[in-house]
Amino acid sequence: MQVIRASDFTGERAWASLLIERIDDATVRLHWTDKPYRWHVNDGPEVFAVLDGRVDMHVRTASGEEVLHLEAGDIFHAETGDEHVAHPHGEARVLVIERAGSV
Repeated sequence: MQVIRASDFTGERAWASLLIERIDDATVRLHWTDKPYRWHVNDGPEVFAVLDGRVDMHVRTASGEEVLHLEAGDIFHAETGDEHVAHPHGEARVLVIERAGSV
């Protein structure tokens, strides 16, 4: 057993992660970042929970690009094939649950 204090985790580079657990074919990771990720499409669903900080999640839909504003405590869920990119405001810590090996 362990307690992980998300607010204490800091990476040496943007999107550094701490693998918390692998459950069957999924991983649970704590990420630290201070820079945007990149546009991507996961090969499975993704759960993205903001634990600390603020993140703008840019998504592409049939009607164009939309920006979703996420605060600490907010959860973003992407289905397989949803194109998105996270842009933090300063430092952010997020919990990501997704298929192991997904981008």
